[in-house]
Amino acid sequence: MDFITIDFETATSQRESPCEIGLTFVEDNKIIETKSWLIKPNSYPDFDSFNMLIHGITPDDVKDAPEFDELWKEIEPLINGKFLIAHNAGFDMSVLRKTLELYKIPFPNLDYSCSYIFSKKIWDKLPAYDLKTLCRINDITFKHHRAGADSEATAKLSLKAFEKADIQSIEDFPTKLHTTIGKLYIEGYKPSLTKREYKAQRIEDIIGDPSKHNTESIFYGRVVVFTGTLSSMTRKEVQQVIADIGGINGKGVTKMTDFLVVGQQDYRIVGDDGMSSKQEKAMKQIEKGADLEIISEDDFLRNV
Repeated sequence: MDFITIDFETATSQRESPCEIGLTFVEDNKIIETKSWLIKPNSYPDFDSFNMLIHGITPDDVKDAPEFDELWKEIEPLINGKFLIAHNAGFDMSVLRKTLELYKIPFPNLDYSCSYIFSKKIWDKLPAYDLKTLCRINDITFKHHRAGADSEATAKLSLKAFEKADIQSIEDFPTKLHTTIGKLYIEGYKPSLTKREYKAQRIEDIIGDPSKHNTESIFYGRVVVFTGTLSSMTRKEVQQVIADIGGINGKGVTKMTDFLVVGQQDYRIVGDDGMSSKQEKAMKQIEKGADLEIISEDDFLRNV
């Protein structure tokens, strides 16, 4: 297997604000080199405090760094025509696309896959599939949230995954990992996807316990819809909680929805903005004046 792992850190919540890129090069199943570059983002000197808290990169760190369009002259020959892997490729590849679009630079031609996606096929029933958790389970140590370190950790994780699943080439991905290969090309892109392998719980089969009804709960008698994966409990369990409280489980976002609870989004499904179709629909409903509230899993747990 020859491939390159890629990781971006961004200055703001906008995808087109990369402030660091890391690349790790793997040839014949061996890590050859890791490179990283600081980038002066188009948003400079504006950095979100949350982003700086995550990666520790500040405006002062990048004041003398090249902007992406200048750096691209060095990066493009390294990745064009290659096979790239990113952990949560939905994020990193959209950073690449959005930034290229910002500078009106044509897309390169390359194939890519997502280690977040194929890790689910290899390490079954883990509590989480973020890079830190997977690396801890596989005895990979690294300094999280710096682009070079994250790209190298992704390379090490991918090599362990390929050894475990006996992956010899990218042709093995559809059959052994049940994962398609994403593509970036001048005219556009095709995401890396995998099939869902579970049956959704029928909401009609979830019956609440009247003795547990809580009329003081903000969810009592209200329509609650869930999107994404909750870390605290399964979808079936949380819908049972709503039914027991005396709330109403909704299948999708409608004019009758009172709450949309947002968990961790699956990058196989969400788009460039990181929002599921339910969340996008909820935002539109709110813009039209709907009495609908979007809440996080933490806020939900505080109120059950």
